[in-house]
Amino acid sequence: MKFTELNLPDVVQQGIDAAGFVSLTPVQEESIPLALAGKDVAAQAQTGTGKTAAFLISLFCKLLNSSRQTSNNPRALVMAPTRELVVQICKDAEVLGKETGLKVQPIFGGVDYDKQRQALKDGVDIIVATPGRLIDYYKQRVFSMSRVEALVIDEADRMFDMGFIKDLRYILRKLPPFENRQTMLFSATLSLQVMELAYEFMNLAEKVAIAPEQVAADGIEQTLYHVSRKEKFALLLGLLRRETGVERVMLFVNTKAEAERLNGLLEANDISSAVLSGDIPQKKRMRILDQFKLGSLTHLVATDVASRGIHVDGVTHVINYDLPQDREDYVHRIGRTARAGAVGRAISFADEETVYVLPDIEDYLGFKIPSEMPLDEDFCFTYKRAQPKRKHPPQPKPTETKRRRRPRRRPKKKGPQEGSKSPSAE
Repeated sequence: MKFTELNLPDVVQQGIDAAGFVSLTPVQEESIPLALAGKDVAAQAQTGTGKTAAFLISLFCKLLNSSRQTSNNPRALVMAPTRELVVQICKDAEVLGKETGLKVQPIFGGVDYDKQRQALKDGVDIIVATPGRLIDYYKQRVFSMSRVEALVIDEADRMFDMGFIKDLRYILRKLPPFENRQTMLFSATLSLQVMELAYEFMNLAEKVAIAPEQVAADGIEQTLYHVSRKEKFALLLGLLRRETGVERVMLFVNTKAEAERLNGLLEANDISSAVLSGDIPQKKRMRILDQFKLGSLTHLVATDVASRGIHVDGVTHVINYDLPQDREDYVHRIGRTARAGAVGRAISFADEETVYVLPDIEDYLGFKIPSEMPLDEDFCFTYKRAQPKRKHPPQPKPTETKRRRRPRRRPKKKGPQEGSKSPSAE
C-alpha cells in the first residue's frame, strides 16, 4: 500500500514526501488505518520497521482534526525509555510534521532545565519525553495533562527492563480516562507484563503482531564466528580490512570497561572511533552521535544502553564483539543496520565466555545463525597495542605562607577544690 492511498491531510502528505516515504511497511499498514479510525493499538514491532513514522503520522492527523489550540498544556504525549530515542523521535517529527504547524518539544534530563521549562510555557502540542523529568515538571505544575488527547508508549518492554514502569504508571494515572484519549503502544515483544499494561490503561486495544516468527528485520546478512577471547581483536581487524562497503560500523560489548579497551585498540590502529555508554554526559553523547552521523566517526563502540536509542541511517555493519546476555538485545543490536528497507551486515563473535547464550539467541530467532570458520588470512596479529593512559602525578599545592605555630600549652595542674581541706590542714 502507498501513503497516497490513505487520503491523509495535504500537510501530512507533504512531510511524508519530504521524508522520501512511498510505500507503507507492514507495521504501518496494520497500525495506521486502525489509529486513523480512532482505535487504541498495541503493536509488536521491531526497531527499524517504521513504527516511529506510524505513530507520528497518526498523531498529526488526530491533532489537525481537533478543535483545540496550542497552549502550555500538551495535546499529545509520547513516552520513550532513553534520551537518544526521544531526540530521534523529535527529528523524525521535524521532517514529517514540518508543514503541520504543530509544536513538538523534547523533555529529558542532562540538558538545560530552565530552557526546557520555558519551552513548555511558550506553548506545545506534543511532548516527547523520558519519564523522570516529565514527572518533575508536572509536579511543579509547569503543565497539566488534562488536555492530552493521545498517548504513545514506545519501546514498552524496555520501560520494564530499565525500571521505568513505576513512573509510567504514575503518568498514566494522571492522564484523562482511557475512554477520553487514544493510546498507542509499541513494543518489541507483547509480553504478559506489556499486555497487562494495555488491559489496565487502554480501551480495548487492537493487537497488531508483525511477523512474530521473524523477529529480525529483513535485509540483514548474519554471520557468526567462533573465536577465542584472546584472538577476537585480531579477527575483528582482519575482517574490517577485508570487508567491502564498510562505511559506518557499530560494535557492541557488554561492559563499559570492555568498551574502553576496544576503543583504545581501534584508535591505536588508526580507526576513528568513540565510546557510547550510559555514564557519558548528554552533551557529549549528542556530539558523538552527530559525528557518527556526519561520518567524521566511522566506528562507534556501544553498550546495550544505546542499542535501542540510536537511529542512524546508513549503518553498514553491526558487530557483536560480545554476544549479549539477553537474547532480545541481539535483535535490537542488529536492528541498527538494514533500516527502512536498506541492507546491512551483522557479524557476531562467540568466545568461550559468551558462547553459552548462543542456543537461547538462536531459539528466539527461530533459526541457527550461519557460522563460518575463520581462516588464517582472516586474522591480523600485527596490530598495535593500545598505550595505557598515563596517570598524571598529583600537582603540588601552591605554597602558602607558613603560619607560625603557637607552642602547645601544658595543662595546668589542678589545685585542691574549693571547700576541701588540704593535707597539711589535717
